Amino acid sequence: MAYILPLLLLLLLSGFIACQGQPRTENMPDETSENNPLLCDPETGMCEIPGNEANDSNLNTVCSNEKQISVVYFTDPICSSCWGIEPQLRKLKLEYGKHIDIVYRMGGLLPDWNYNSGGISKPSDVALHWDEVSMHYDMPIDGDIWLEDPLNSSYPPSIAFKAAQMQDNEKAMLFLREIREMVFLQKKNITKWEHLELAAKKAGLNIEQFKTDYEDKAKILFNEDLKLAKELGVSGFPTLFFIDNSGNKEIVHGAKPYAFYETAILKLNPDVTKSEYSKNWEALFSKYHSLTAKEFSELSGTQKNESENLLNELSNNGTLEKLTTKNGALWKQKSL
Repeated sequence: MAYILPLLLLLLLSGFIACQGQPRTENMPDETSENNPLLCDPETGMCEIPGNEANDSNLNTVCSNEKQISVVYFTDPICSSCWGIEPQLRKLKLEYGKHIDIVYRMGGLLPDWNYNSGGISKPSDVALHWDEVSMHYDMPIDGDIWLEDPLNSSYPPSIAFKAAQMQDNEKAMLFLREIREMVFLQKKNITKWEHLELAAKKAGLNIEQFKTDYEDKAKILFNEDLKLAKELGVSGFPTLFFIDNSGNKEIVHGAKPYAFYETAILKLNPDVTKSEYSKNWEALFSKYHSLTAKEFSELSGTQKNESENLLNELSNNGTLEKLTTKNGALWKQKSL
């Protein structure tokens, strides 16, 4: 039995394959031990929730007809595996953005600390796990937040994202990136309003409207996301549904290399061609205002060490700002 708990600890809350959690509305009762997400399958890296039957017809209500393929992406602001696939998703948007529309849905990874027990039953259990996940994905994550200022739930930042979406989808994406950088790199507890407000300001949102929606209508939209995740049988994050306008679909579960996401698109439409984009550092930072070395390497097509050397050179000469953490760094455009 001594080896079982460390294994469960490794798999829960994103594991090396996916962040697992149970979509749950505020009125849902606590789950029994039979449905405990700690009961993971080591072979698949998925912690399935029994009884979540997929109903594909529900996808029709969230698909966009504006582009050839819709991607319904179930994620969570504190999902470390979702942070781990940022390089792949950013590249996917650059190469296939003309053909795909990515719809972000919140999955509800951590309702609170009362809903399960076992290998991970308190915040401090996550600290070492996040540090290990950071090394696996080669993306900077500082797990010390779970020791210094732990989050009690992922629901507040999820609701905040829905409030941002109500104003402007592009600004909502900037907001989501901001709060992820806050929690993974800056060790900021993004359940606190002061951090959500700052991220909203940086994203260019109307703060008064953001606060009003956060306290009211965004909660309804978040519960709709949780309901949809349950109806579709989503029990782990990241989960991406690729759907064409005829209703054909491909599903990618968990964090995967770029080829998996590209293949899902090409299976649905082999005639789709990817766009060429400029891979020099100026162009990439004009598109994405902050990049990790892994992201820059993925987008520029250069080796990781070559990417890191260039980024360090640009920060040393004052062109970029560098944020260093114990598990890696992030480079940003200089503040105006």
